[in-house]
Amino acid sequence: MKIGIVDYNMGNLASVINAFDKVGMRAKVESNPSKLREYDKLILPGVGAFADAMEHLKENGMDIAVKEYANSSKPLLGICLGMQLLFESSEEFGTSEGLGLISGKIVAFDEQKFDHKRKVPHMGWNELFQQKESPLFDGLADDFYLYFVHSFHALCDDAYAIGKTHYGYEFVSAVQKDNIYGIQPHPEKSHENGLKIIENFVKL
Repeated sequence: MKIGIVDYNMGNLASVINAFDKVGMRAKVESNPSKLREYDKLILPGVGAFADAMEHLKENGMDIAVKEYANSSKPLLGICLGMQLLFESSEEFGTSEGLGLISGKIVAFDEQKFDHKRKVPHMGWNELFQQKESPLFDGLADDFYLYFVHSFHALCDDAYAIGKTHYGYEFVSAVQKDNIYGIQPHPEKSHENGLKIIENFVKL
């Protein structure tokens, strides 16, 4: 089995590689768009600003290659910023167009809706509450802790929401549309629960 990690100069890939090593699988960092189709499973990671990420993806046609991969029916997992890129647009620093693989948009935390004063970014351990069965969460409790670092979150139809989290108010923290998966927290930084998600992705 070949597992690829999309390299587009947005984020530290070492922790993602290490997470796959810990579940006994070798993942390869891939920066050549034409080679994405060779992989059985693909990870779209990311840390940083949405618009910068899309610009980097478009520089060598990686955005088109990721879309083609998503249409191949093979499993694709977006992590943190990588999950946000799966959507149609983001309101971070103005409106930016995303990959458009899942209907919805990325918005900033609305601090006026917070139940009490909280800091943004949302940083640290928090619970993900499963909304529906997904193979990504096999063997995990109905709610479990993962590690988050983000200031923006997805706004989408509940049909795609497989996980939600409460930070000031409830927001979508994990999504699935057919073979396309996305998770806002960092499974590679979330110890046993995160490694279980990585292991489940390998088994898809």
